[in-house]
Formats: sequence, structure tokens, C-alpha cells
Amino acid sequence: MLAMKEACERCGEALPAHLPGAFICSFECTFCSPCAEELDERCSNCRGELVDRPTRSKAAAAKVVKY
Repeated sequence: MLAMKEACERCGEALPAHLPGAFICSFECTFCSPCAEELDERCSNCRGELVDRPTRSKAAAAKVVKY
């Protein structure tokens, strides 16, 4: 299961799991859309490709243990 990190690792913008706009790499590093664009959609940690993170319903997100 994806660890749905709640904030951009670069700027700290809130990224709730139920809303679109987050980007992740294969290691689940998480960035907001503006930061992903500034990074040319490459993770600044591992240089992997950043892709759209799927969303999770509010009800499902509430049941998951947060990391």
C-alpha cells in the first residue's frame, strides 16, 4: 500500500490523500504539482520519474495508519 505522505517534500504544501495534485516516484517521495514541474518531473532525491499519485477516498484514508 502506498504511504500517502501529507506534504510536499520540497515546499511543505499540504497534499491530502483525497485530493489530486501530488506526484510520487517509485520510492514514494512526494511532491506538489508546482514543485514536480520545477524539477522537470524528476525526483530530487533519487532522480526517478515523478508520476501522478492516485487519490484515496476520505473514508479509506481515515482507516489507514499514518506514517
